[in-house]
Amino acid sequence: MTAFDDLSREDLLKLIQVYAKNWLAHDGCWFLAAEEKLGLDMAIGLDAEAWNRFAVVEAKRIMKEFNIPSDSELKGLERALALWLYAAINKQSIEWIDDHTMIFRMVECRVQNTRMEKELPPFPCKSVGMVEFCQFARTIDDRIKTECVNCPPDPVHSSFCQWRFSIDGE
Repeated sequence: MTAFDDLSREDLLKLIQVYAKNWLAHDGCWFLAAEEKLGLDMAIGLDAEAWNRFAVVEAKRIMKEFNIPSDSELKGLERALALWLYAAINKQSIEWIDDHTMIFRMVECRVQNTRMEKELPPFPCKSVGMVEFCQFARTIDDRIKTECVNCPPDPVHSSFCQWRFSIDGE
């Protein structure tokens, strides 16, 4: 028996929030330590390398635990994006353009909101996002093409970032 066995559904959901916030806080602490030691450019490069690996691990675990098959096209990606860690702490949305194209939006971003509260400029996450989103989508289905619509350092509009995912029709 573990401490989790006695938790109510409400407490388990709360724990997911705690874990997701802790995960993101660790990522931020790691990044700041790397930036302090090596500078922003080197820290961003290392961050991209880490996300290149982690995005694949996260996607594969979600696929395995929630029976999302490889080559499950954009529907599989939509399901996986609803289950990744960001979904527990960031408000996100998906808009289907047609059967072969969808737009993912990070409507609220915990990282960027925290920076705004501290009156800091948006974190320039586009280069790392390109790695993370491409790898995550490619792991779900290697035919998915990922395109950044906007992401800081681009100006922030109605969402912090937007990504277009498409797959050729058959």
